[in-house]
Amino acid sequence: MKTKIIALALFATTAIGVAVFPSIQQAQALTTVKTHTTAIQNHRIEVVFILDTTSSMSGLIEAAKEKIWSIATTMASAEQTPDIRMGLVAFRDRGDSYVTRVLDLSQDLDSMYASLMDFRAQGGGDGPESVNQALYDAVNRISWSDDESVYKVAFLIGDAPPHMDYNNDVKFPVTLEQAKRKGIIVNTIQSGQNHSTVPVWKTIAQLGEGEYFQVENSGNAVAVVTPFDKKLSALAASLEETRLYYGDVEAKESQKRKSAATRKLHDELSEAALARRATFNATASGESNLLGKGELVDAISSGRVELDDIDKDDMPASLQALAPEEQMEIITDQARRRDKIKSDIRKLSESRSRYIEQQIAADGDASDSLDEKIYSAVKKQAKHKGLVYESESASY
Repeated sequence: MKTKIIALALFATTAIGVAVFPSIQQAQALTTVKTHTTAIQNHRIEVVFILDTTSSMSGLIEAAKEKIWSIATTMASAEQTPDIRMGLVAFRDRGDSYVTRVLDLSQDLDSMYASLMDFRAQGGGDGPESVNQALYDAVNRISWSDDESVYKVAFLIGDAPPHMDYNNDVKFPVTLEQAKRKGIIVNTIQSGQNHSTVPVWKTIAQLGEGEYFQVENSGNAVAVVTPFDKKLSALAASLEETRLYYGDVEAKESQKRKSAATRKLHDELSEAALARRATFNATASGESNLLGKGELVDAISSGRVELDDIDKDDMPASLQALAPEEQMEIITDQARRRDKIKSDIRKLSESRSRYIEQQIAADGDASDSLDEKIYSAVKKQAKHKGLVYESESASY
């Protein structure tokens, strides 16, 4: 078929430039993407945050909303380029508006984050919370992988101990034994100074074969606003404009929901948080979150799909009336533009990181921050699954 011949010419890694289509530099970029894809298939991180969302946790919840993207970028910084999937179990207590709400593991961090943004600190105020139920749901209602090579980890974050006086719930020692059998490590992060929480949180971490940490109610978050944030936020929006989606009606509905989540983030996130998100999306680990499912430019560029094999009605509406050669030209232009924007994001992110390092060095030690607590646990635990982190500190 004519378009198959065009596609082969477009993406072949030859030393001779092709007049109309991408040069050898683009072919090398495609080869890099395929290499990263292979690495991602061999290394995965599944992480679930079990988060107390009662009123006393308002400061740390807001810190978590700002820092999820830097935590994801830190996890992505392993030499092996892991596939990262995140989930969330929000919890309160019986008598509140909910006991738990569960968001399953997903590569679509945008949609997970859009849901996290809707959580507000409310309820509680009476001491112990439904920690037992939250742990049980995290272990049993999340679709954890059965693959023993996957680094599976949960972070229990809260400021109050569990109710141990409820008769009809599963107590945490039983749940943590289940977690152990599934290969899930459970770490605990205590918010604040509640002395009655300390021994229980330490016990949960010990039984969960994890680490115990304590942070202030604010999360001790490193929140540095940089001169690069606004530009990175704008580049992130430009990067998303290169997405072209294809598929049947059901697939396009799913893609609409993802696009809606993306718009929500741009409307409500700070420029600093959007800059962190841009940095993550420009990594190989962030590719799945950036693109979602059924993204045409990536599908054609990677060779997974031939243009001729896509039904006209499944093509993006903007391309349906065009000839195959015109469609391929647009796809090529978008691939070239995407590579350029990603390169710009990476360069600007490096400048941003250097700026933050200088600010942290000037202001003092950041070792007590939520970012560093999580990174120290990940760095120590993930190495047993073949993931190596060389950096001395977390990404911010």
